[in-house]
Amino acid sequence: MKTSIIIIEDEPDISEVIEYNLTREGFEVASFTRGDKGFNAVRQQPPSLVILDLMLPGIDGLSVCQQIKSDRRTKDVSIIIVSAKVEETDVVIGLGHGADDYLRKPFSPRELISRVKAVLRRSETIPGSSDLSKDIITIGELTIDPQSYLVKIGSIPVELTMTEFKILFQLSSGPGRVYTRQQILEDALFQSGHVLDRNIDVHVRAIRQKLGPYGGMIVTVRGIGYRFSDTSL
Repeated sequence: MKTSIIIIEDEPDISEVIEYNLTREGFEVASFTRGDKGFNAVRQQPPSLVILDLMLPGIDGLSVCQQIKSDRRTKDVSIIIVSAKVEETDVVIGLGHGADDYLRKPFSPRELISRVKAVLRRSETIPGSSDLSKDIITIGELTIDPQSYLVKIGSIPVELTMTEFKILFQLSSGPGRVYTRQQILEDALFQSGHVLDRNIDVHVRAIRQKLGPYGGMIVTVRGIGYRFSDTSL
């Protein structure tokens, strides 16, 4: 069965280029130009991935992203935002709404396909993947369960995106070890290259906020990357 992808993009030229290249790669693709119609399609038959513009008629892209992630039927659908908004604050907001990646326009078809395949590989490896240890990590009241893809503080679940979970699990699996941003890209997110370095910082910031007092366990190593300290509370 082909992997299904929904494109929600109101610029016909861009939508056609995306659809053409994804179809060439063997994906099953459907396109929508309005946010509301795109979300309805996602809700009716959840795809593996949504490629989402931000400036959309009907419902804007951020609202679509938020609705997808808050609906129990679609919360596991991966999302890549594609946007001409390129400021770091735009990326922070997009990833903060639950997107798994943020691709700045203009982009090359090769970069798009690389990002799509990387995001899909992440989703396929959670939960129960052979590349994740099956051991539950427990630190104080913080529990990280790679089998059920759950993070809890006490009995309260912490809602992380798939990307955020992968990063948190990688860091917490090696307490005290320093991970460079490049290692996180390649080992946790299956990406290569330096184009996403800033996105790593955005994801880590979101994880810290969601973990509350436990967020301080992710320590920045200036100029290098991050380490997880179970003594930082």
